[in-house]
Amino acid sequence: MTLKPIFTCIIYTLLIFATITLSIAQNVPLNQEALVNHLDQELSGEVPKRNLEYISRLHRMRGSDDYNEAIAFISGKLKDYNLEEIELIKIPTDGKTMYGTQKARPAWNVEFAQLWELEEKDGAWVKAIKIADWESIPMVVAQDSESGEASAELVDIGSGRSESDYENKEVKGKLVLTSSQPESVVPLAIEKYGAAGIISYAQNQVTAWWKEDENLIRWGHLDTFSETKTFAFMVSLKQARFFQERLAKGEKIRLHAKVVAAKTNGSYEILSAAIIGADANLGKEEIVYTCHLDHPRPGANDNASGCVAILEVARTLKRLIDDGLVARPKRTLRFIWSPEIEGTTALLNYRPEFATNTKFNIHMDMVGGGPETKAIFHVSRSPQSLPSFIRNIGAAFGEFLNESSDNYASGAPTQYPVVSSEGGKEPLHAVIGKFHMGSDFEVFTEGSYRIPSIYLHDWPDRYIHTNYDLPGNIDPTKLKRAAFIGAASGYYIANFGSADVESLIELIKKQVLQRTAQLMEYIRPLSKEEQENAKYYHWLYERDAFTSIKPYASINKIQEEQFISYLEGLKKTIGVGNRFESANKKSKIVYKRNDQLKGMMSVFGYSYFDDHYDKSKPMPQLMSYSGILGSGSDYTYEALNLVNGTNEVMDIRNVLSAEFGPVSLELVIEYLEALESIGVISK
Repeated sequence: MTLKPIFTCIIYTLLIFATITLSIAQNVPLNQEALVNHLDQELSGEVPKRNLEYISRLHRMRGSDDYNEAIAFISGKLKDYNLEEIELIKIPTDGKTMYGTQKARPAWNVEFAQLWELEEKDGAWVKAIKIADWESIPMVVAQDSESGEASAELVDIGSGRSESDYENKEVKGKLVLTSSQPESVVPLAIEKYGAAGIISYAQNQVTAWWKEDENLIRWGHLDTFSETKTFAFMVSLKQARFFQERLAKGEKIRLHAKVVAAKTNGSYEILSAAIIGADANLGKEEIVYTCHLDHPRPGANDNASGCVAILEVARTLKRLIDDGLVARPKRTLRFIWSPEIEGTTALLNYRPEFATNTKFNIHMDMVGGGPETKAIFHVSRSPQSLPSFIRNIGAAFGEFLNESSDNYASGAPTQYPVVSSEGGKEPLHAVIGKFHMGSDFEVFTEGSYRIPSIYLHDWPDRYIHTNYDLPGNIDPTKLKRAAFIGAASGYYIANFGSADVESLIELIKKQVLQRTAQLMEYIRPLSKEEQENAKYYHWLYERDAFTSIKPYASINKIQEEQFISYLEGLKKTIGVGNRFESANKKSKIVYKRNDQLKGMMSVFGYSYFDDHYDKSKPMPQLMSYSGILGSGSDYTYEALNLVNGTNEVMDIRNVLSAEFGPVSLELVIEYLEALESIGVISK
């Protein structure tokens, strides 16, 4: 029998067993019938939607007046909802202070910004057509623009990132039109060739809808820490093409640009509130809900949705507790609103007790996209470097909601549709159990802290980071469902103990079966050696995820033996696997992390790696590598996570290959040596 039929038979068998076990378990997961009933009744989609409509009016850039107004609004709601330990934490930002691997970015505010096309009239240039106005659409000004003013001709420089883009073009004192993000053209356009300012029509993240809507204006960026002070306007693809058509005909286009903006010393304002745990000992342990509040206006799905969803979780659980419908949880539930990634990194370094007390994280970033956004909802897990039973809990409530919402939409009987009267009735169809990067949960799951997370998010979203990310695209039912998964998962974990172990183990068995079937499908095209490697680390992960229960509950000998026996049975079906080996002596090196330097290498708006790495050397190739299931940022993030004073370099390569797709040992060695050269890790 050939290898392909063997794989097909094994996968088919596993999928049959997975389907049978799931069909048996269509009831409420983890014996949480009462909790699910109360959440379905109390959670609202309309309440968070109204809160979102207010927040989306504000241009919530870090340290700005509008961001602070949004903080004040949420703080007021927390008081209305009777939350506890409401605290506004102000962390100083001056553009110099380091919080772990994050250099604190100063506050940025805009007072005025307009872009006009001029026309010659009676021998003078006068304003004729307003192209962009910050007061109307704040996103037209690239983040971290500085004050400036220019009346000048427009020159199209294409991408503007290579010398060839400037051949036979005079740009000194001119305004340049570029398809690139503004910060990437500053070295040539501004610093070398002396352009007066930048007009960018950079497009949104690449999805199936990329460049489809010519009216979108994308969020633009300039380098916060650049010594070159300049400004940039963002325009739509439609506007850029109109300019280009006219320039191609030889027409002269003269524009007037004015920006009044500045970066100043300020603070990361971070809001925290809690539902204090009832248990005298366990109450010190915290399950922390997070989101990021900062974003250009409107930023409805990204991320006003996550902000109001965790606010709705706080309101609902506190109401149920105050009304005596559910008991106060044993562990503390905490809620945090912060600037994305940089604020979270600063917080865990500035107030390390937050990291010490936090045992699990539930993060929401983009959880309200309706049909217009084309969004797909995800219930994602921590990376493979951080095995934890928490993934099974998030997956259980996500799968339950998938089934109940599908039954409801199909007209089948369902007790808990979890819909809002003003929202949609579509099934959720959440993607369960994958790992995605892209938001603050990365700070918690990173190797400095190793705090397991459930990450709820939409991807793709065709309006992300554009002026069309509007409240009208947000579905109240989606908000309610995201809040439901978050509330059910968090409350269950907050009360988790030895009495819950038996039902959790049964759930884990079913999900291990699903994951094993998915593994066999994933490794089919790989070499025999890589297949064996993936299987070896699959079983290692599942064993460690099971073991992660022990700090929170007692597992008796019979329960443990039965679970190990279950794994052994599956191993006999698909094979134990083998660890990939190499004769390269460097594969045996064991690195340890610099404990004094906490955080990721690339944080929002600042890269510790780029700032410290020798710029005369080529960048490590792993940073731009693309695997089957991951990009360079996935590989480099996880590579550092796996540096723990125990793993050999070979183990790091092997886990990366099992998780994201095969990668050469040499690329991993090169990246780890680069980290060693800047003092992040050592032998």
